[in-house]
Amino acid sequence: MRPIASAEIIAVGSELLTPSRLDTNSLAITERLRALGIALRAKAVVGDRASDLAAVFRGALERADLIILTGGLGPTDDDLTRDVVSEVLGLPMSIDDAIVEKIRARFARRSLEMPDVNRRQAQVPRGAIVLDNPNGTAPGLFIDHAGKIVILLPGPPRELQPMFEQVCAGPLSARAGAERSYTTSLFITGRGESHVEQKVQPIYSRWRDERPPIATTILAAMGQIELHLTVRDTDGARAQARLDRARDDLLAVIGDDVYSTDGRPMEQIVGALLSERGFTIAAAESCTGGLLMSRLTDVPGSSSYVRAGVIAYAYEDKTSLLGVPREMIETNGAVSEPVAVAMAEGIRERTKASVTVGITGIAGPGGGTPAKPVGTVVIAVIVPEQPVYVRTYTFIGGRTMVKFQATQAAMDRVRRMLL
Repeated sequence: MRPIASAEIIAVGSELLTPSRLDTNSLAITERLRALGIALRAKAVVGDRASDLAAVFRGALERADLIILTGGLGPTDDDLTRDVVSEVLGLPMSIDDAIVEKIRARFARRSLEMPDVNRRQAQVPRGAIVLDNPNGTAPGLFIDHAGKIVILLPGPPRELQPMFEQVCAGPLSARAGAERSYTTSLFITGRGESHVEQKVQPIYSRWRDERPPIATTILAAMGQIELHLTVRDTDGARAQARLDRARDDLLAVIGDDVYSTDGRPMEQIVGALLSERGFTIAAAESCTGGLLMSRLTDVPGSSSYVRAGVIAYAYEDKTSLLGVPREMIETNGAVSEPVAVAMAEGIRERTKASVTVGITGIAGPGGGTPAKPVGTVVIAVIVPEQPVYVRTYTFIGGRTMVKFQATQAAMDRVRRMLL
């Protein structure tokens, strides 16, 4: 029996072609396939039109060993996944009475009568294995046909994910090859994508010629650059040792710009550093509107090191709440290095926190000037026994991006000063 080497995912549903709904199921499926060493070749989103779905499904059958379809298993006329798969594979369907009774019992537990349309969900193509769905009415289907594996999963994540976990632990694991994929990642901030590439390309280019090769992916995300290293091997310990050596090679040239090698986000890294040193933190925010403190307090246990946050948006509140001199604002402008430092000093005086941050800027889309365009943000950080840090940044993107990048830069500066 030939091992499954490649897969494609087809997400079914016209709602996924609108801006109001995202296909998040593919992310969870991709991660589980990666762990099994099954390479994902393509993902597609198809609306509720039988001819379109049939065309995409036929193409996937030509390219991949495993095709996973999500959604379209409900009881209504636009739930076409079963019908299309049955027609394309030439497998007639019949009603499975055991499924009908399970659906009927599910309705009965809520003192409801099962509508007759739900019988559609009990249609099973010839030879298919039924995948039980304890969280909904739509069972999944596992079809082994003509050398291809086809899996049909319900769309709701709470139904799909536990069902797919069972498939991965059972028939998919048995059909996957001996090789598995192993990954390690480095998360970098303070450098652009091209700068990172210039530093690391001479290193990772050598890995392509090794056997087995290490694949390197560089991704630019908001406020950070991600380096993902992947190797396929039959020996997990050997693969991890190779990845550890590769990670150390990269750390030698990127250094402190790497803030995480274990997947922890910046706010968790900063929180751990504060806890290790017995420090507390407080922030005075203007343009970020409390986002810095929100991210820090997203971490469980952050109450042990987070003291307070003040959002001083208006000029007069910078003065009344933080003690920023009015004359300083009038002379330098609210978005200026003296004001950012005064904000950090003001919150420090009022909270007695060990580490304090001041952030002031122009998030946009309005309010910019030629001298201080949209995206101008000034960040000040005060850490015990170190000089006060203050810098004027220019961030790109819309309001949300500017705010996030500002908080990322502020936490990164706290991180570097605490190292």
